[in-house]
Amino acid sequence: MKKILFVTSEAHPLIKTGGLADVAGSLPKALSDLGEDVRIIMPNYQAIKMTDEVRYLSTVHVNNYAVNILETRLPEANVIVWLVDCPEFFDFPGNPYVDEQGELWENSAERFALFCRVTVEVAMNRSWLDWKPDIVHCNDWQSGLVPALLSLEHNRPATVFTIHNMAYQGIFPSATYLSLNLPGQLWNMNGIEFHNRLSFLKGGLVYSDRITTVSPTYAQEIQTADFGYGLEGLLSYRKDFLSGIINGIDTNHWNPETDANIKKTFNHLTLNNKLVNKEELQQRLSLPIDKNIPIFGLISRLVEQKGIDLVMDCLPEMLTHPLQFVLLGSGNKEFEQRLQEFAESHPDKISITIGYDETLAHLIEAGVDIFLMPSRFEPCGLNQIYSLRYGTVPVVRKTGGLADTVIDTLPETLNDNTATGFVFDEASPGALMEAIKRALILYSLPETWKQLQINGMQKDYSWTKSAQQYVALYNQL
Repeated sequence: MKKILFVTSEAHPLIKTGGLADVAGSLPKALSDLGEDVRIIMPNYQAIKMTDEVRYLSTVHVNNYAVNILETRLPEANVIVWLVDCPEFFDFPGNPYVDEQGELWENSAERFALFCRVTVEVAMNRSWLDWKPDIVHCNDWQSGLVPALLSLEHNRPATVFTIHNMAYQGIFPSATYLSLNLPGQLWNMNGIEFHNRLSFLKGGLVYSDRITTVSPTYAQEIQTADFGYGLEGLLSYRKDFLSGIINGIDTNHWNPETDANIKKTFNHLTLNNKLVNKEELQQRLSLPIDKNIPIFGLISRLVEQKGIDLVMDCLPEMLTHPLQFVLLGSGNKEFEQRLQEFAESHPDKISITIGYDETLAHLIEAGVDIFLMPSRFEPCGLNQIYSLRYGTVPVVRKTGGLADTVIDTLPETLNDNTATGFVFDEASPGALMEAIKRALILYSLPETWKQLQINGMQKDYSWTKSAQQYVALYNQL
């Protein structure tokens, strides 16, 4: 049994802004189920939703701040959570990264530097907790200073650093480095300096014993200029210590056999029940009820990264086919406006819901036939995995986790029953439209289509599988 300190800036269901929270809420639980001794450490934000009791453990003095360490548990799991309690930094309304007005915290560097310093005290067993980890597993830039600071310690634990999205790096002016009072030996081009600025992320990439990211393909992609954001050289240099492990999903929450958000539950043996959800979705979104017409679905942030512009460029041609299109999401105001105009001019074919609605998200996954994910980049992606599980065939671009989880439909993959969706290469409307047409052709062959659905539904998406790969990595350390 290994002792693992899991370092994160958010964890579902305590607080969530994105995919990191899903990982931090699921992976420690799966590791614990495999017999590892896991503790999560995260800041004690005002917005945390507490369900279990919280108790005071100790006080650590860091940089002239007296910081309390509190203990609670991950709801519905037996995983201990240590909260870094420093009201001067964290006791404010808002989320981990922005204030109530949606503006980035002006003192983000100070907040997360303090969090990293306290984590190092805990990792070195200097915080009166009488527990020293074998492995410190850090996630994203907010914990990037932990491996850097630990590199200066004698007899330190091993470190793993997971990149969830290279686009977010925690870069600050060089003056911030001085004001944070960080050790001088870290400030050089082979350390946490990045073009004369301070990079938290680089701290994790340079000083960790192992780097992981959330899919094998993304681990390759971030070593190129298109995806590396200026750090591709460093990542190539460290490629022997870099690997990708695909995220699991919460198979209890996303399970068509037990999902309370859908009209009728189903599995791969009762696929006809999926049609009940299709009709329910059409009714709910005021689309003509027709169980034979293919419905395309999309749930996403409406930003360029997700390829929403490609979808909008394809819509005029899509509308010449007998099909329906439903979308749930929000983001770029111009995209929202254009999509709503499409819906107003074609109310019998298009439904656009701006915002997010958990129940509707589940009904879309259960009710549509084909799911679109034409992302320009996608470190892991979850909706394509939810789609596979719900017998909804994904159309994805060959990038990141999408490339690793969806197997293209070709004569040979149809023959050996491995095909699960439609994959296209180029981020262009033409390539996406070609994949959509391929999907429509197969949709018109009911037996083949059903086999595609069953292939996808029978795959293993659990966190157990991912956790086993992390345990293997820890054991190498």
